[in-house]
Amino acid sequence: MKISLFQGILYGVFIVGALVGLFVFATYTSKNAGGNGAGPILIWGTLPKEGMLATLNTLQQTEVALKNVTYLEKDPAALPTDLAAAIAVGTPPDLILSSQEELHSLARFITPVPSGTLSPSTFTNTFVGEGSVFIAPDGYYGIPFLLDPLVLFSNRSILSSSGIARPPSTWEALTGLVPNVAQMTPSRQVTRGLIALGTYANVHNARGILSSLFLQTGIPVSRYSAGGALTANLGGSSATSGAPPGQAVLAFYTQFADPSKVSYTWNASLQDSQQMFLTGNLALYAGYASEARFLAAANPNLNFIVTPLPQPATASVKKVYGLLYAFMVPRGAKNSSGAHQAAALLTNALPQATAAANTGLAPATLGQLATPPADPVAEVAYSSALYAHGWLSPLPEATDSVFSGMITNVIIGRLTIQAALVSAEQALTALLQQ
Repeated sequence: MKISLFQGILYGVFIVGALVGLFVFATYTSKNAGGNGAGPILIWGTLPKEGMLATLNTLQQTEVALKNVTYLEKDPAALPTDLAAAIAVGTPPDLILSSQEELHSLARFITPVPSGTLSPSTFTNTFVGEGSVFIAPDGYYGIPFLLDPLVLFSNRSILSSSGIARPPSTWEALTGLVPNVAQMTPSRQVTRGLIALGTYANVHNARGILSSLFLQTGIPVSRYSAGGALTANLGGSSATSGAPPGQAVLAFYTQFADPSKVSYTWNASLQDSQQMFLTGNLALYAGYASEARFLAAANPNLNFIVTPLPQPATASVKKVYGLLYAFMVPRGAKNSSGAHQAAALLTNALPQATAAANTGLAPATLGQLATPPADPVAEVAYSSALYAHGWLSPLPEATDSVFSGMITNVIIGRLTIQAALVSAEQALTALLQQ
């Protein structure tokens, strides 16, 4: 997309203003942290330790303020419980690095960054749009760091041998490819699938895929009511005379596991979709951008490319689910000022580029996303990060239980699509209000 001179100047003004705001934020925390940089900082994070340790080791060679920062990888499922226990005995870490999928369970243990310290305009002009999920009543629960958007992995060998020149960019185009790609036995057992959709337990990243479909249809998945309560919204009701949008999402997703449909290409008896893609028995795989390195290492002979996740053909704006990782300061942190300073420093250009390169994720700052590296996977990750969205959810395991039940109830005919949506909304709302 070409940018006019005026647009370029205006965009530059926004970035400079945001950088000034972050400089003020970092300076403020630096003054309160003393003269030894950020001081000893222990980060508990849910990102793999290999990428984070490599990032810190590189940055500590040139950034004195980060020389005493250490990282400990934590299990996302255990993080809220571990943090609560540490706070109770007075030994919490100085920073938490986790995605929005754990935020709802962590929020009660987090000290938000005041909006007077980091202004709304600075936050908005600095970070990706999905950063809004970390907005607190009077500030921000976290400082966005890295983003892992869902993308589409395609087996080029399967597509080209099926006469398909390029991966589909819309869900409608994808559906039409099933007869060309899927292979089955006379008894309708799938031996090669187009894409893993329709079931839940054996669809890797099913939670993120369903979230993308809901968000792309304009369904927020969760939202605050007029009274301030957090409730689920799966589009199970409609203010107009048409069918509720959630029904269209569920009907689209489950059709791929219905043997009576032309779109049938997947079922619950197949192995995990990531493994199916690795062994060359699945043409398309919806996964997070950070998985590209794992897939390449697990099967060096796999000929795949990465493109953006498909969008609805009628969509006027793009949306995709992404895992946004942010730095949060827990209650009782011994070095909260140093923690704020370290978080601010890690949003600078060099730390963002270094962290993205070492983890396979995309930066969370708009300035860094404006200049993606030449790597084709990173280029897709960077562009997808710009329109990534998320939602406040229960812990992943709880969300999986609700989503899995919803999908299973539809594909085995236990509930209608409408009834399954209502049941899932009620279950999610109960979890969100605990």
